[in-house]
Amino acid sequence: MFIDRDILSKTPEELKEILAGYNEPGYRAVQIFHWLHRKKAGSFSEMTDLPAGFREKLQADFSIFGAKIEKKLVSCIDDTVKYLLKLFDGELVEAVLMKYRHGYSMCISTQGGCKMGCSFCATGMGGFTRNLTASEMLSQIYAAEKDMGVRVSNIVLMGMGEPLDNFDNTIGFLELVSHKEGANLSLRHVTLSTCGIVDKIYELAKFKFPLTLSVSLHAPFDEVRTKLMPVNKKWGICELIEACKTYIDMTKRRISFEYALIDEINDSDECALQLSRILKGMLCHVNLIPANAVSGKDHKKSSKERMDRFKSILEKGGLNVTIRRTLGADINASCGQLRGRRDFGEVNFHETIG
Repeated sequence: MFIDRDILSKTPEELKEILAGYNEPGYRAVQIFHWLHRKKAGSFSEMTDLPAGFREKLQADFSIFGAKIEKKLVSCIDDTVKYLLKLFDGELVEAVLMKYRHGYSMCISTQGGCKMGCSFCATGMGGFTRNLTASEMLSQIYAAEKDMGVRVSNIVLMGMGEPLDNFDNTIGFLELVSHKEGANLSLRHVTLSTCGIVDKIYELAKFKFPLTLSVSLHAPFDEVRTKLMPVNKKWGICELIEACKTYIDMTKRRISFEYALIDEINDSDECALQLSRILKGMLCHVNLIPANAVSGKDHKKSSKERMDRFKSILEKGGLNVTIRRTLGADINASCGQLRGRRDFGEVNFHETIG
């Protein structure tokens, strides 16, 4: 019933089919789509160029499932904004809006919680509740744009959840956000992050989207990666790297490998040398990440000296490497930390409650 009523997840082509049952002209599909995705209408009553009777029928048969800002934290350091958003059924998800010189980038969630159970991640600690629809992914962006009066120009599917574990809805989101009658955002400005769902990487490659695939690797040895990321029990590093090579071959797109440096776990010279070996010759980029401190976890980020040393070894191995700049450090901007707690203690941020 929820899916049937979810008008925000429907393409103009799907809307046109629906309108045939109302004996309404097909061009109204684009009108509705513009109201939803360009003007960000929150109700059918706002769609003033549609006949009043038709709006009443839409109201009776469909819903616009938006996202309500439950809590908002604004960094005093770099203007990063972290949102806790409430969906129609009370589900809470997180999203982060980041300001760069080139514009605004937003990290959004694709699931309520996460099943993957990565040992260094806060999201999985709260468990998994459900997949998000394409409209619920979009509504995170629309809520932030309306709140801040800005346009989001880059999107990162790297918030709560595993996008490829919610494959169909993620594909639906990509098709909607890039639709020429909607936000018309080039998928070159979209990054999709995965922990390594190998069969879905092959499936995603078939679409040949011009997005950036970001693969969370975090270790070059199966023994270490399995301890950090349970998904490695099903698909080991060799299978994952083979899937990535196929993806690159089919899409001609460079892959970004994410690697969170954790003190005395995956930051040794041996790890750096092995990482250089397994990625040698690939069209890829390595993004080294200072591991986030997570309450209830023992992991500590590597020292700056160790990170620099690790980076140097990779570069000598011929890899393109950067160390990610930390944004929103004072508001715990990595996802999963806001949803799971209500007592924020003494931290340096501006807080607003919706």
